[in-house]
Formats: sequence, structure tokens, C-alpha cells
Amino acid sequence: MHISIDIDPKDGSTCELVYDEENQWIRAIWLGYIEPAQAYAGATGFLDAMKSFHCPYLLNDNSGLRGPWFDSVEWLRTVWAPQARSLGLRYIAHISQPNDLSHEVSVLEAESFGGDIQLQVFDDASAAEEWLREQQ
Repeated sequence: MHISIDIDPKDGSTCELVYDEENQWIRAIWLGYIEPAQAYAGATGFLDAMKSFHCPYLLNDNSGLRGPWFDSVEWLRTVWAPQARSLGLRYIAHISQPNDLSHEVSVLEAESFGGDIQLQVFDDASAAEEWLREQQ
């Protein structure tokens, strides 16, 4: 079920949110060059979706990104994560941007979002999906 899509009219980059009814998780799909304002909007859009879905599982797919990754991990830790946690998020499977796994792993440490949210970083969708299924 399609939740939302944010398309940047300048370059066509997108953040799309989909509720996967079969697997019962929300999938965030990031494509193109995402500027900071668009990253904040996409992350905030997920929080808005959680108010309706109360889904404990997020598959965050950065495999289609180009350019630098979202630069405000501190905002994610201190603002986004507490809100996501209060809305029921417990598991994040994060698919890294190609050729950038080492950077994202160092930024997205397991303790980044607190003990109530488990985070795993993957370099392919099938491994991320398998991990989320194991958490159910």
C-alpha cells in the first residue's frame, strides 16, 4: 500500500513510503541525490505514517542514493528516534548506499537509536528482508 512519495522537482530524487502488507513493515525507498531538507521531510513523513500504522518494522532502502548521505545523525538520534520509538518502531533494517557500507556502519552504530530500537545495516535487500522476518 502506497503511503506517500516526495519528489524533488529539480532533479526527480524521491523518498517513497510503502506499507508492505504481506510482510507487515514500512519500506522507505530513497532514490537520487537527496538534499538535507528532503531527507528531513522524508524522515518526518515516516513519523507521520507511524501515527496511522504503528508498525514496529522499517526497511530503510538507501541502495538507490547518489551523493552524500543524510548528514544529521544527531537529529536522528535525539529527535527522530525518540518519536519513532514512542510510536512503536523497534526494528530497522538499513540497506546502505552502494560502495558506502563502511561509512554508514560507523555512523549507524547499534546504540545510535537507543536500546528499544534494534538496527542492522545491510548491503542488499534480501538480507535485510530476511533479518526483519526473523524479528517477527
